[in-house]
Amino acid sequence: MAVTENFDLAHIGGVELFTPKFDESLHFFRDICAMREVARIGDSSYLRCWDEYQLYTLKLTASHTNGVGRTLFRATSEDALQRRVAAIEAAGLGHGWRDPEVGVGRSYEFEDPDGHLMGIYYDTEHYVPDDDDRPALKNQASAYPGRGINARRMDHINYLASDVNKAGEFWRDVMFARESERVRLDDGRYGAWWFRFHQKSYDVVYSDDWTGERGRFHHFAFAPDSREDILKAADICLENGIYIEYGPYKHAINQTFFLYVWEPGGNRIEFANAQARLLLDPDWPVVEWSQAERAKGQAWGMKTVATFHTHGTPFVANQEEIDRKALEGH
Repeated sequence: MAVTENFDLAHIGGVELFTPKFDESLHFFRDICAMREVARIGDSSYLRCWDEYQLYTLKLTASHTNGVGRTLFRATSEDALQRRVAAIEAAGLGHGWRDPEVGVGRSYEFEDPDGHLMGIYYDTEHYVPDDDDRPALKNQASAYPGRGINARRMDHINYLASDVNKAGEFWRDVMFARESERVRLDDGRYGAWWFRFHQKSYDVVYSDDWTGERGRFHHFAFAPDSREDILKAADICLENGIYIEYGPYKHAINQTFFLYVWEPGGNRIEFANAQARLLLDPDWPVVEWSQAERAKGQAWGMKTVATFHTHGTPFVANQEEIDRKALEGH
């Protein structure tokens, strides 16, 4: 049965993404996804989706490699923040408090059992649009861009994990997120595990990292308005030379209509119409899939593309060769 602590987390607050091709990646997010740059500090650009109430959605950082940096999560209250910090400290995964920074107040930094860097906060800065970005409707965060993919908001994040069970147990038992779905492999381990904070069917996902490496990134997802927008996104990416990995199609798990692409820095990005399916029951039981059921493919029978299980960031040695052989069926 759901308890108060199951609702301590509100949503993903912001994601840092590393890219070795900063200018090309910035063009992808700013111009193709129609995000707005709100700050440039050092080697990082802070960008926002048009209907996010907070200052920024993505911190894009120039780096010699790719992959995910720190992910921020907003708590639902100061009390909720303190409860989760106490639980993180008891689990021995806390790094300590950080001073306020761009867009957020003080945050508590920690890592999950797989080494992904994270932070949790409550105080936040609301975005205030200028004359060029002021919406026609006062209940909208900023003006509708009307160009490109029109990414409305961040939807979810999927981490690769060397041990999905340990990572999932952390989110279930320490962060108190509720399970929505999971995949049990034939050897008893979980191959993937989905967690939700409120009525969305998932906010955080862990997928098995075939390399055995720790702390790698699978993808994060933007939410456009509709399934039609996902189809348009495929055309827009095609015209702009963005590699389309998989889709448009419909997932079996959580029934998300999706498109996966690799942005120029090599990181996988999803465009997802996930809000079509909501879990309104606070006690909705977790849905478990077997390895054989998952092997059947996606909702309408299309098999999962091979690189979905080989491609992750930061790249491992010979990543491009590994992905190529996967596509060739080796």
